[in-house]
Amino acid sequence: MQLTPRQASTLLDVEEATLQRWIEERQLPVHHVQERAYIHPVELWEWAVEHGIPTPRALLDAARRQTEDVPSLSVLLAAGGIHLDLEGGDKAGVLRAIATRLPLPAPIDREALFSMLEAREAMGSTGIGAGIAIPHVRNPIVLNVEHPFVSLFLLRREIDFDAVDGLPVRALFVVVSPTIPLHLRILARLGHVLQDGALRSLLKDPGSASGVLDRIRLLEAQAPQGQASRTGANR
Repeated sequence: MQLTPRQASTLLDVEEATLQRWIEERQLPVHHVQERAYIHPVELWEWAVEHGIPTPRALLDAARRQTEDVPSLSVLLAAGGIHLDLEGGDKAGVLRAIATRLPLPAPIDREALFSMLEAREAMGSTGIGAGIAIPHVRNPIVLNVEHPFVSLFLLRREIDFDAVDGLPVRALFVVVSPTIPLHLRILARLGHVLQDGALRSLLKDPGSASGVLDRIRLLEAQAPQGQASRTGANR
């Protein structure tokens, strides 16, 4: 869930012009997606409390729903898909293929997304080692999508990605989320499961789609009870 400035002003019971002034003068956090401004309920709640702005119950409820509504990684991956035999002879070719094949709504500018991915790689490789990369723009990939997802792309042929360990990359995970906080929580879960040696071995096989998903489900099932309740939400 993300709020437009009009929705945020309604929740705070102020004029939209007042909210716009707070954005400009008092650094109320706002994110721009496809040239439209959005405000995250949790960030709005925290900002309002910090600045002594009365916070109605509806805003607190929206913030709580946002923090709780995080699907398990296996659900996110099932939504985004595991894409096999991705072509691309070099980094740019792979990034363009990813931008083309991501399951995104039609209005999203895929060419602009490719440009952002390429610009991020120019700043430093997102290859994290062990043949894995997590391409993303300088800020997380926050797009106007209704639900978050994770897509996994397994390359037909591994390529040089300037990864931190110098090894070529075979598997690329892409996290797409409607908000930055949600993106970061998903990224943390992904980083946790990628510590598993068996999963990393599966990612070296370009035909291991079902095995990857099964392994992630097993890791989620084996997680300690407290962690499992968080990572298993909405399964």
